[in-house]
Amino acid sequence: MARKVIIDCDPGIDDAVALCLALYEPRFEVLAITATGGNVSPQQASRNAHVILEQIDPPRYPRLGEASLHHLPRTDAKQFHGHDGLGNSGFRVSDLHHLHPSEKLICDTVRAAPDEVTIITLGPLTNVAAAFQRDPELASLVDRIIISGGTVTASGNVNPAAEFNMFNDPESARAVFRSRTTKTLVPLDVTQQLTLTLDFLNHLPKRGTSVGEFLGKIIPFFFRAYRQKGQESIHLHDVVTLFAALHPELFQTTEMAGDVETSGDLTTGATVFDRRLTPVWRPNMEVATEIDVSAVTDCLIRGLAEVG
Repeated sequence: MARKVIIDCDPGIDDAVALCLALYEPRFEVLAITATGGNVSPQQASRNAHVILEQIDPPRYPRLGEASLHHLPRTDAKQFHGHDGLGNSGFRVSDLHHLHPSEKLICDTVRAAPDEVTIITLGPLTNVAAAFQRDPELASLVDRIIISGGTVTASGNVNPAAEFNMFNDPESARAVFRSRTTKTLVPLDVTQQLTLTLDFLNHLPKRGTSVGEFLGKIIPFFFRAYRQKGQESIHLHDVVTLFAALHPELFQTTEMAGDVETSGDLTTGATVFDRRLTPVWRPNMEVATEIDVSAVTDCLIRGLAEVG
């Protein structure tokens, strides 16, 4: 039986690759895609989720949730993803009206299949925290949340201490970390282990296929953006997180007690873990610590070939 999932994301080029893989994956039943601000503004994130669906034309269309305009991200990542979040590719898309707010769609979807839905979060945790606030019982009805974000020992990628998703909404991240839900965190320590060089372009689906045409327009921009920052390879953080749901056997995890710093000139958004010899905090999540890089790379390449 296919695993029921909600993908909460802030598309984003790496989000787009993850969505291409997930929407064609027979072991997933993607019930909903919920947009949130992060890599781009909330409005652009909602538009990009719709663009991706129209461009790749998956066999089954999930419901779409609209990002809240009330919470604006502290920063964006347009320097890596382009002003439109999809490599400045200028995709056109038809207008959708009367979309449900993302947090409401999360509540409705989980309530319709209690204890069966996995939420995979690829952006800031704004929507999940809002859903839990909207429906206080919801946290106990989610099967698992798999979270892209945070660091354990790695440095941050926004400030010296904080990872992008945590930094953009630390209050929501703290609320989700402290919730009763079963959680898996996939931090930068792990997602940065997968690096892809220019040879990766040769493994994209062939042009002439919907996914091949789409990825062929956005991935080269990602390489150029990373190169302008002095790096010849790219990271696909969200794809690694997706594989933590799809291939957990390729990840080593440990139970840890984690929280998020919500204030501080130097540490806002930092993920903090009680790693003292005798911890005081109770473990509240499973944290990925290692991956089989070669196997994950093979899964990525094979997954793209199957999508093509």
